[in-house]
Amino acid sequence: MAIRYEMAVGLNKGHKVTKNVTKPRPSRRKGIQHKHVKFIRDIVREVVGFAPYERRCMELLKVSRDKRALKFIKKRLGSHIRAKRKREEMQGVIQAMRKAQQQHK
Repeated sequence: MAIRYEMAVGLNKGHKVTKNVTKPRPSRRKGIQHKHVKFIRDIVREVVGFAPYERRCMELLKVSRDKRALKFIKKRLGSHIRAKRKREEMQGVIQAMRKAQQQHK
């Protein structure tokens, strides 16, 4: 490894200084789901249930029409990424319902 001198050219050019460590900004926390938020959303989902488009999506997924479900949700939500996330969520809900039925028997 080469000795690092203060040079005017090259990869390590310029005066050597120590990095200034800064606190992470609050915007870096955006989108992280906390325990309380998850609890509230679960209660709301339990009380309110699913939107009509979510119910239709689940019906499509039950009959193995994954691609049609994705296209349907994409049309409703307006974004491919959001549609994929919602489809995964709905598949998880269906799996949880089936698991609950197995536990109930």
